[in-house]
This record gives sequence, structure tokens and C-alpha cells, in this order.
Amino acid sequence: MSTNKMCEAISLAILLLVLGSPCSASLFSWKTENKIKTAVHLSPKIEIGPGAVSNKNYYDIDFPRGHVALKGFTAEVVDEAGNSVPLHETYLHHWALIRYRQSKSKLATHASYDPHRVLHVSDSIFESGVVRNSGICQGNVLGQYYGIGSETRGTNTDIPDPFGLEIGNPEEGYEEKWMLNIHAIDTRGVEDKLGCTECRCDLYNVTVNEFGKPLPPDYIGGLNCCYHETQCRLKKGFQGPKRSLYLRYTVKWIDWDEYVVPVKIYIIDVTDTLKISDTSSITSSDHDCRVEYEVDPCNRDTKKGNDCLDVKRTSLPFPKGGYVVYGVAHQHSAGIGATLYGQDGRVICTSMAKYGTGDEAGNEAGYIVGMTTCYPKPGSVKIIDGEKVTLESNYSSSSRSHTGVMGLFYLLVAEQLPHQHYFTHSSSFFRNINNVIN
Repeated sequence: MSTNKMCEAISLAILLLVLGSPCSASLFSWKTENKIKTAVHLSPKIEIGPGAVSNKNYYDIDFPRGHVALKGFTAEVVDEAGNSVPLHETYLHHWALIRYRQSKSKLATHASYDPHRVLHVSDSIFESGVVRNSGICQGNVLGQYYGIGSETRGTNTDIPDPFGLEIGNPEEGYEEKWMLNIHAIDTRGVEDKLGCTECRCDLYNVTVNEFGKPLPPDYIGGLNCCYHETQCRLKKGFQGPKRSLYLRYTVKWIDWDEYVVPVKIYIIDVTDTLKISDTSSITSSDHDCRVEYEVDPCNRDTKKGNDCLDVKRTSLPFPKGGYVVYGVAHQHSAGIGATLYGQDGRVICTSMAKYGTGDEAGNEAGYIVGMTTCYPKPGSVKIIDGEKVTLESNYSSSSRSHTGVMGLFYLLVAEQLPHQHYFTHSSSFFRNINNVIN
């Protein structure tokens, strides 16, 4: 046997031994864990007064450059001194991180604010286009890479090894940029804190949306009533100063290499109603994600024992199967939790709301301060191509309705398991082993 053939045989034997070993995952995890980089940044200044709303897009924010794999992204509202601001003072309705590309031959023309909101973003916002996640809503609706709200401080977003979210590899002639949409509501001195955070139209004295179009008579609250520079009703005689706040965000990443197993982002919306076309294929345009909905007051039909429970469900085909790496839900106040079921009724992931019990930031009583997450053992939870999944979102209803609530489910899915990925990219592994042998 020639030396080259012998080396190839030895390389293959070593590869099979390593990938078949229970220690293989830890070996590759060790490789990435020791290379994680972290950066902390501040958004542009958010100036806001009592009862006021700020809902702005901030373009070309500080973000890792180059071909990398994202490993985590967290954020919180802080004041000028860097102190965490509690939700009962400034409610973080949501923040969303959007990836977009821009032609190198054209200058940026974005203002710091665009009237189109990111949750219903139009294709014309970015000169060269949004690079949205893998679905499943129509157009660019819910196309963010990361995005949550009041629960941001207490929700884990880390991506486990050896998985990562590949970014920073744009097409020739383009550069990659990132935008933050931040929706904050200052509830100092307001008449009804919950009503303000639920964007009830009467409290904002709003009858038209941000484009001046009259609201439907049955629309009593939601994003269309708490847009940028609207004002929630204050207690009579209350006065308070404007504040300068920031969204402090932390990014974790590693350099991209063949050891990183790529994941895709999917966001499922419980308000989505799929319109099946005559063709067998389903496109994003067939979906109708409304993003928010209303929870009706409790009545005898919905009352179970001493609890009033509002249950909303939707069933949708999953576009591209794979192995679930991470899952988490997003809900608003009164949310209990959400569960994603497979076609056979198995639980893919359950994410429950965690409520605070105090006054300090991160533990505010009455607010959702975290959502539980799912980190399945790699390979243990699989969704097949086209499988019909069912999302169930549960809210506690009461004598009052809840407006502008959400029931979203965020999934990271890998099309290959680590050993499958390594076999696919084994040529570089062989070269590395041969270099060691030689």
C-alpha cells in the first residue's frame, strides 16, 4: 500500500472513531467554547418622557464583521449611567434585530427613523433588501434574526455548540449591515400601566394609524395605537422629566469554520392563517401573519374551574425539516406559555412565562421577565419536511380584555447533525490528520 493510501485509510479510521465516540460532541464543543468573542454596545440615544412612545429603526448599528457564527444576543434598557431601567418605568414592548445588505456602489440614504414598522416591514425599507430568516410568514413580516420584549433579561438566547448562525458572507458587490427596531413605552405617571403597555387606543386618544388611515371600529388596542411619538394618558397634574435611555446589547460570536454546524431561524405566529393555493407548493405569500391579537374577557364558556384560560391555535406545514436545536416563545402580560406540537401530537417544545415578584429591574412584579427555553439533545427532536405543526398559545383571561398580545414561537433548526455535517466536510479533516501524520 502506498504512503498516501495508508494515510487516507488511517485518516478515515480516525474520523470514524472520533465521530462514533460519545466524546465527539465535547471535543468539538471544546474547540468553539474557547473561541467565543463577546462585545457590548449601546444603541443611539432614546429620548422619552412620561407616557411617551418611542418606536424607531436604527440602521447600521455596531455589529461583528466578517464571516462569523452568531452564538447569542441579549439586550436591555439602561439609563445614561448604565443602570438597568425597570419595566414599570419604561416598558420594552419589543426589540428586533434585522439583517440587510447594501450595494457597495450606493450610498446609504436611511434616516434614523422609518414610518414602516419592522414587524410589518415593507420590501422598500432597505435599498438593497432585507435578508430575512427562513420563515415562515409572508414577505418580510417577522423576518428578524433576534427579537423579544419585556422578557429579554431573563431569557437565554445562547446557541449550543457546535451549532451557530452563519452571517457575514454577502454576495459579491454587497456589504452586510444590521438594524435595530426598538419599541419603548414610558409608563411613569400614566393612569393605567397595563392599558398603556397593551396599547389601548382610548388611552392614547388615537383613532387613525400612523399613516393617517382610520382604525376599524372594533380595533380597541394594539400596535396601530402606540406608534412613534404617541402619548398615553397621564394622571391629572403629573409632571416628570424626559430621560435619555439606551438599548444595551451583547453579541456573542465565533469565527466561521468547518466545525460549526449551521442552523436556520423559523418564527411561527399563532395568528397565521395559511391560504392553500391550487398548486401543491406553498410560498410565503400564502401565509397571513397578523402578529398580534386580542384576548376576550373571561365568560362561562371559557371558564375552567377557578381559572379563565384563552387558548389560540394554528396548524401549519413546516417548510423544511431538520433537528430542533433551540426553542422559545414570545408573549405579553397575561401570557401563560406556548407549546409547539408535531403532527403526531408529540411535544416539540413548551415555553412558559416567568413573572417577577419585586420592584427591581429583572424581577418586576406583574411583568413577564423571562421565558423558559428548550435545548433538546441533538437529534432527539426532528421535524420532517412539510410536517404539519400546531402552535398553541395560552393566556389568562379576566374581566377585562387584553389587546395587542402576541403568540410567537422562535425555533433554531439544523438540517444536519454534527456527525453528518463533519462527514460532509471531511476533506479538510483528512488534510488536518494527514498533516499530523506527516
